[in-house]
Amino acid sequence: MDELKVFTGNAHPALAKAVVEYLGIPLGGSQVFQFSNENIFVKILDNVRNRDTFIVQPFSTPVNQSILELLIMIDALKRASAGRITAVIPYYAYGRTDKKDQPRVPITARLLADLLTVAGANRVLTVDLHAAQIQGFFNIPVDELSAINLLTGYIKKKELANLVVVATDIGISKRARDFAAKLNAPLAIIEKRRVGNEDKTETLNIIGEVKGRIALTVDDEIDTAGSLVNSVKTLLEAGATEVYACCTHPILSGPAIKRIEASAVREVIVTDTVPVPPEKRTGKIIVLPVAPLLGEAIHRIHTGLSVGAMFQQE
Repeated sequence: MDELKVFTGNAHPALAKAVVEYLGIPLGGSQVFQFSNENIFVKILDNVRNRDTFIVQPFSTPVNQSILELLIMIDALKRASAGRITAVIPYYAYGRTDKKDQPRVPITARLLADLLTVAGANRVLTVDLHAAQIQGFFNIPVDELSAINLLTGYIKKKELANLVVVATDIGISKRARDFAAKLNAPLAIIEKRRVGNEDKTETLNIIGEVKGRIALTVDDEIDTAGSLVNSVKTLLEAGATEVYACCTHPILSGPAIKRIEASAVREVIVTDTVPVPPEKRTGKIIVLPVAPLLGEAIHRIHTGLSVGAMFQQE
């Protein structure tokens, strides 16, 4: 492990520190800050020549600053003759902009992939992309980890009887089906329509039986929580006895926390792929650590072991 170096920008230093604690190595030394003119300065303080280097940097708020920090750090490592550079991006922003679903709109998820490659990244490590097809935007290896075992493990310990797993829209039904299989529960799907480019959705219908059951909604991220609150209300009106929610990426922007606290959802189980500050850690928000998942994947990539073996069925 002497040849392994892990660095971090300013997006989520606490996660990077937890990762290196798992690996039993010190965090790589670096300076990453903004000048008064908002230009970003990066300096790598450790020798990285021919070393296996990893940068832990989710694209969390401020999103565009986090992206540019990562790009500049990759460039700095490349120019310092790092042996291999892996961008560890627990949360890949702009994942919803993965196709042209309207005239004259960009495919920003592809643009980010190009930027990372041109900057000098040799591979990418991420967690629960919004769309698995985003892996195909890269011409370098991409390892997509899943938080499914982490989230379902917590739910199993609660021993919820008569559980039904609910996909919050048709697009995430495959992931929800995997959750249902892990929990040995049936699957239901909420069919909904997004209204224009606004953060608003219109719930249309529930496919499947939820009456008399405890519902567990599954999504990849929760942003303003408007969709979650509507889903909870719809499920309770359809006869669900209780509603729990889980997601990998707790963006929780704007009115999200107030909406969750005012809703009837029992718990919202999330991970810390992005920072969850104390003011957002309310009684209903349960945060599970992803550092062991990322740390194990980094160890396997560094030593040439299989990453996919981490998720093989026991």
